[in-house]
Amino acid sequence: MSTSSEKMITLLSSDGEEFVVEEAVAFQSQTIKHMIEDGCADQSIPLPNVPGRTLSKVVEYCKKHTSSDENKEPELMAWDVEFTKVDQDTLFDVLLASNFLDIKNLLDLVCQTVAVMIKEIHKTFHIKNDYTAEEEVRRENQWAFE
Repeated sequence: MSTSSEKMITLLSSDGEEFVVEEAVAFQSQTIKHMIEDGCADQSIPLPNVPGRTLSKVVEYCKKHTSSDENKEPELMAWDVEFTKVDQDTLFDVLLASNFLDIKNLLDLVCQTVAVMIKEIHKTFHIKNDYTAEEEVRRENQWAFE
């Protein structure tokens, strides 16, 4: 899949770990893409908000989604489900990193996973809604408070 002419980009995590990736992989991040296009990246791109452990997960996701083709959509969806089966700390770190790096598909995937987790918590504890009576009335009559 990778050719010898493919430009390589070095990503530097907050804890000093280096990740050398193809330009196509790095360009899944709009933040990195804009940095490169604006000439802000010389040797490596420092990512001060992303630790190495998290960046490795983000790079794994980006590589998988760069190399996949349209014919393997169900296979990719199954891979995404497995990708999000991690502990909560890792999931939230990936959420923060995907937001910082502006990787929309990854952010959407992780947010959907968190939403499912919240629904499961509601179901487990028989929570009908999170609003107090006052908040519920306020929400129903939002137009009056504008």
